[in-house]
Amino acid sequence: MTADSASRSSPASPTRVVSLTGAALLAFALNSLLCRAALGNRLIDPQTFTLVRLGSGAAALWLLSRISGEARTSGVGRTLFRFLSPISLFVYALGFSLAYTNLSAGTGAFVVFCCVQVTMIGSDLLRGFGLRGREIAGLALALSGLAWLTRPGAESPDLRAVGLMALAGLAWGVYSLRGRTSGPPLLATSANFMAATPLALLASLASMPSFRVTSQGLALAAISGAITSGLGYVAWYAALPSLTATRASILQLAVPPLAAAMGVFLLGETLSPRLRVAAPLILGGIALAISNRGRARD
Repeated sequence: MTADSASRSSPASPTRVVSLTGAALLAFALNSLLCRAALGNRLIDPQTFTLVRLGSGAAALWLLSRISGEARTSGVGRTLFRFLSPISLFVYALGFSLAYTNLSAGTGAFVVFCCVQVTMIGSDLLRGFGLRGREIAGLALALSGLAWLTRPGAESPDLRAVGLMALAGLAWGVYSLRGRTSGPPLLATSANFMAATPLALLASLASMPSFRVTSQGLALAAISGAITSGLGYVAWYAALPSLTATRASILQLAVPPLAAAMGVFLLGETLSPRLRVAAPLILGGIALAISNRGRARD
């Protein structure tokens, strides 16, 4: 989820960019909702959900690449052997699934989003870009919101689930950073999903004693993989050539509150007092940090 992984195609028309961006951001939020609906209600076990999500995403992306003709371009084999990207994708997907057995859609979305953005900004720091005052203040504000959300006490979210979601955010951040040099987005994403699916199969086989599946759980996992993950990522990549890195990052600020709102209206979840305080701290801090970063590097 970063503008640096955009393809080099020509920018689309403003109407198309708005449509693609809106569809992609909705898909990102729906991933949290679908995962929580399936796993919070114990309709499927997390490992099987991950396997079906990645497998259906791989199938959908492969079919789309065949239709578009990209499957016949060179570099598929090389992309498949860039193991860090599929490993990061697998760790993200499995951590995301495991965490959502015990987190609300909104809380999970805010935790993963915060950790993704901190990873992205931390990468700039490791590559020699110094942090400016507003970036430091923004990161401190965002992390204070995360600390408030996860502090011990009444209504504290499950800390193991929070840790798993933070790991998912870190892995997605690494996957996004890898996208900077991954080549054609559709081809690279398809290859990464295909290479991550065997890892998910191994995880599913290792967890056979806790195997649990229903037709509804399978359907939710397949929709998450083929549509809100696979096609959602394609829509995002198609919009990215017309967005600066900063604008793309700021637009993603809409995803956690959208996921939280849909969790309330569609899943009957409630916004805890903790989340009501933490949400503006996380969003405001990240917005402050990435807006300053954009002026320096866009």
